[in-house]
Amino acid sequence: MRVAFAGLGVMGFPMAGHLARAGHEVTVFNRTPDKAERWAATYGGRVAQTVAEAAQGVEVFLLCVGADDDVRQVVGEALTALPTGAIVVDHTTASAEVARELAAKAADCDVGFLDAPVSGGQAGAENGQLTIMCGGEPATFDKVQPLLAPYTKAIRRMGDVGAGQLTKMVNQICIAGLVQGLAEALHFAKRAGLDPAGVYEAISKGAAQSWQMDNRWATMAEGKYDFGFAVDWMRKDLGLVLEEAARNGARLDATALIDGYYAEVQALGGRRWDTSSLLARLEPPK
Repeated sequence: MRVAFAGLGVMGFPMAGHLARAGHEVTVFNRTPDKAERWAATYGGRVAQTVAEAAQGVEVFLLCVGADDDVRQVVGEALTALPTGAIVVDHTTASAEVARELAAKAADCDVGFLDAPVSGGQAGAENGQLTIMCGGEPATFDKVQPLLAPYTKAIRRMGDVGAGQLTKMVNQICIAGLVQGLAEALHFAKRAGLDPAGVYEAISKGAAQSWQMDNRWATMAEGKYDFGFAVDWMRKDLGLVLEEAARNGARLDATALIDGYYAEVQALGGRRWDTSSLLARLEPPK
């Protein structure tokens, strides 16, 4: 297929690469041109100088950018150039409101729209093992699903436009709670004089097991956080969660508390640390 991909960050760069390696004709756009040039040198695709140029003549326009306003700008520019019948796939973690807003604008241009946030982090993007939760029309989802396969471990349509973003919010609520529990557990184990590695071996095959435990226990125990999903991005995501909860009436007492804990990590200088750095507020790095 002829596709375009806008946003070549730690997620978008490998995701667009998987599309190119699968044989699709990929044009990329990035606000930092040298990153787009580096992508083209790696994968052999074409670099566009503007979003509108990238969108010209493509069947599917994909993006993975920062936040709501970034999505509005990129999709708005793309819609000026996308042909009738094209589809926009937004992999950004953004609000359900902006997804519905832009889907309506896309429909006015006879363009389809899917909100399709991803989970799995940088490693998942690089290894083609992302989970994708989608919102949009069934026919639109069916057309796009095979295209996304090269970087997908699991993909599911969750409902109408916005449902993908709402599902991603559920994902982030779960992660926040798991990481906070893991941070407190490690802190308690150390204070109790237990060997963290031994504790992990003892409990990781039982009911306490989780992806976060398996993949973050050792680095947390060593106070290593210079990798992974940044605290700044997690706070952005939790802000979306809490705003949606204020609209729908959900009580998210623990999530709001943990968001405040992440603010403490930011104040420690951990804006770019991995989300597992919640332990740092209990055991500040020396």
